[in-house]
Amino acid sequence: MIILKNMDRQANASYNRDFYTWIRWNTDLLRQGRLSEIDAENIAEELESMGKLDKRQLINRLIVLLIHLLKWEFQSERRSKSWKSTIIEQRRRILQLLEDSPSLHHLFKEKMSYAYQTAVKQASNETGFEIHIFPQTCPYLLTEQILDDEFYPE
Repeated sequence: MIILKNMDRQANASYNRDFYTWIRWNTDLLRQGRLSEIDAENIAEELESMGKLDKRQLINRLIVLLIHLLKWEFQSERRSKSWKSTIIEQRRRILQLLEDSPSLHHLFKEKMSYAYQTAVKQASNETGFEIHIFPQTCPYLLTEQILDDEFYPE
């Protein structure tokens, strides 16, 4: 347990002045059971922010994965180890996020349409193909294909 000595408590707890010290101070208070002294409002904000970060990361990784699946399928003559590595890595990271936070699985389904439309725009930009070349809705099944290590669209 870290015990902060000889420091002004207000300076230690200053969320805006020294974030790392603020974290140390509040974790020490929590471990000591001194709950009435914690900075509950800012702790709640930070926890909320962490949840939002996971949600954004999940959607962003899905977009990158979809971009590469689309390029793999529609630009087969340019397939590369780099594209395959990106597909593998995004799948791994998405599955890790879902394993760590299973409640994000519903978000994955909810945001699929948004992620796919965003991926199509980016894939169009990267390939030089017109947007209408790509299917209007995602042609890949979520669990059976998108997250399947063996699936590569032909």
